[in-house]
Amino acid sequence: MGELSSTGKVIGINGSIVDVEFLENMPRVNDLLTLEQDQEVKLLVYKSSSEKSFYCINLTTAISIARGATVVSLERELRTPVGEQILGRIVDIFGRPRDGKGPINASEMRPVFRPTPEYEDIQSKIELLETGIKVVDLFAPLIRGGKTGLFGGSGVGKTVLLTEILHNIINKDKEKNMSVFCGVGERTREGHELFLELQKSDVLPYVSLMFGAMGESPSIRFLTAHAAATVAEYFRDDLGKNVLFFIDNMFRFAQAGNELSLLMNTIPSEGGYQATLASEMASIHERLVSTTRGDVTTIEAIYLPADDILDQGVQSIYDYLNSAIVLSRNIYQEGRFPAIDIMSSGSSALNPEVVSPLHYYVSVEAQSLMKKAESLERIVSLVGEAELSDEDKVTYQRVHKIKNFMTQSFSVTEEQTGRPGSYVPLATTVQDVKDIIDGKYDDLSEDKFLYIGSAQELRNKK
Repeated sequence: MGELSSTGKVIGINGSIVDVEFLENMPRVNDLLTLEQDQEVKLLVYKSSSEKSFYCINLTTAISIARGATVVSLERELRTPVGEQILGRIVDIFGRPRDGKGPINASEMRPVFRPTPEYEDIQSKIELLETGIKVVDLFAPLIRGGKTGLFGGSGVGKTVLLTEILHNIINKDKEKNMSVFCGVGERTREGHELFLELQKSDVLPYVSLMFGAMGESPSIRFLTAHAAATVAEYFRDDLGKNVLFFIDNMFRFAQAGNELSLLMNTIPSEGGYQATLASEMASIHERLVSTTRGDVTTIEAIYLPADDILDQGVQSIYDYLNSAIVLSRNIYQEGRFPAIDIMSSGSSALNPEVVSPLHYYVSVEAQSLMKKAESLERIVSLVGEAELSDEDKVTYQRVHKIKNFMTQSFSVTEEQTGRPGSYVPLATTVQDVKDIIDGKYDDLSEDKFLYIGSAQELRNKK
């Protein structure tokens, strides 16, 4: 720090937000500040609060901060560790280990806030990314280098589904794929369970985990997503890897930004969220793109407050997604898992130019049958299935078989369910559902289709 270092005075403290006034040599946005009398305290310049003062995000405990305290600029940005040394490790945004495995000697530190790639560097291609999960691959296929949202309220299986996707994709090509898991505002218990599951399945060495848990301050939760994006960019640009970026939970990122906004006395928008919500979502999503150097495939869990998919915070994410997978509480309560609402889910990849003609036909035909069956549900609930016409009865039964066939045992839940996990190739799923639609299994009851892998298992039992 030289003679021209920015120095200021603390003029206000409101939770994680510290208001600092500067008389000259104004700091830059995203610069780090520290207290003159306590170098352990770190503040991040976020935005101006008046002509000569700035709102700063407190990155440490506020115990030693008081009004009138002198603040000095470190003349550098907040940086996070990158490199292969953080693979298989749990870190926070400062690079401190959170897994009890000792210090992390990262090869490099990079700024948490980075510019988005230049337009000419962005690579756009449509290639399916097979997950081995029947209902996902058939009705809402993932795109390599695209973005997928897993929407659902609390306790319907978002994290389990996300973890299974991570497990299946990484295991297919461990050498070429690297993964970054970003935990924003979720439970510490879930992070610990994920760590143990990845360790058990030998996937951990190819995954870097960064957590800003539910108990952290909104400043840490907000910055964790940006820091994890920096790690993903390093794997993509410097190592040329295909990166799988998982974030659990993107809604908590929006929520953390809202908490910080309220502490800065910013007038909220009509929906109650911060006026900067759209730009905050853009700042993350537009960094997580595929370039000429490598792919970044983003899969994000999105919490639905009060199961409301029309919530403004949820809707702000929609525009960036290629695939939307909606989990239903009603389906979950019926005992079908994954509890995906097929009629509400979809993907831009589900068109004849991307998927095979057979895949497109089967998915559209299955959804058409489900739409017809919805109108029959009320009749069945009032007078029973026996009162349906023969044609309607066949449609109704085939739809229930398809729905039950979409259930699947996951590798990451083997200990809880006692059922071994199954990976079903897309071609097998498409052919099996076509056979159900064509009536090849009309002689079997619908309960036999629950939690099987491929329909070959039914043939083997005959």
